[in-house]
Amino acid sequence: MKILEHTSLKPYNTFGIDVFAAHFCRARDKEALIYLIKNTLEYYKNILILGGGSNVLLCSDFEGLVIKNEIIGIDIIKEDDEHVWIRSMSGTNWHELVNYCVNRNYGGIENLALIPGTVGAAPMQNIGAYGTELKDVFLALEAIDMKTGEILIFDRDACAFEYRQSVFKKELKNKYFIYSVTLKLSKHPIPNTTYGDIQKILQENNIAAKAASIRDVADAVIKIRKSKLPDPKEIGNAGSFFKNPEVTKEVADKLIAQYPTIPHYILPNGTVKIPAAWLIEQCGWKGKRIGNTGNHEKQALVIVNYKDASGNEILEHAIHVQQSVYNKFNIQLEMEVNIISPSAFA
Repeated sequence: MKILEHTSLKPYNTFGIDVFAAHFCRARDKEALIYLIKNTLEYYKNILILGGGSNVLLCSDFEGLVIKNEIIGIDIIKEDDEHVWIRSMSGTNWHELVNYCVNRNYGGIENLALIPGTVGAAPMQNIGAYGTELKDVFLALEAIDMKTGEILIFDRDACAFEYRQSVFKKELKNKYFIYSVTLKLSKHPIPNTTYGDIQKILQENNIAAKAASIRDVADAVIKIRKSKLPDPKEIGNAGSFFKNPEVTKEVADKLIAQYPTIPHYILPNGTVKIPAAWLIEQCGWKGKRIGNTGNHEKQALVIVNYKDASGNEILEHAIHVQQSVYNKFNIQLEMEVNIISPSAFA
């Protein structure tokens, strides 16, 4: 595994931030990665693992080693009459995995089509969209201890999944390299068409919701995402920058009384989810540009790099958005994007 010096990370993050890694390498097989961990990682103060770079904001040059995950592959490891167990290497593109499964009528992740990033990032974030979360089909993952090279298995309980959250974003952050992910999918899928946007696309295509295939649902999701979210290849962004906040029923009732049109969704645990995009838009940020950054004209939840914004410039803009939402609604938005700065590794 060749280690390069002073390497630009601009091609490896969807914001297109031009910062440099002091050292950089590509991980393409398990054996070489474990050798690296056991024999050389002690020489590097900080380690950053990059997959698709679609959920990070790089705020400074990285004074350590960046490992680009390029370990790819998809296998069927078990199946019966009802289910199939799919094991994917963590460097595999997530959308490629979705297409692999949808093309074979293996159901469970079709609503997660076109989510950017790699398979390894999916359990870290517990990715979700249009009524589906990864945890719904997740079985287990293999992870490599970044200090010892030991391989451990984490089942669903061990991952401690929450809304856009897992143990790998909290107490185990930066401590493991997720090597593979195993999902249990259905051979006789019942498509989830409960979201209004999906139903609208199906109707436009003269497809009854009850008759929709998982390919119909995946295609609808792809069309929706393309219509709402900017392509990182055309304009730098990391998708949704903030999480949708969850508030208590009491807080929600007060907001609804003050803002009768506020969208809200009652969750099974009794809390109420409020769309962050609506809150941001009410504060006047949708389509607003300040310097080289701003909120996208079609989706207020997306912060974009119009040209040559620095990570700190984008972060400062995001903090202003947070503050204005807090001032108006008394709700603190939480960033979904991982902020990579020296303090993140302190």
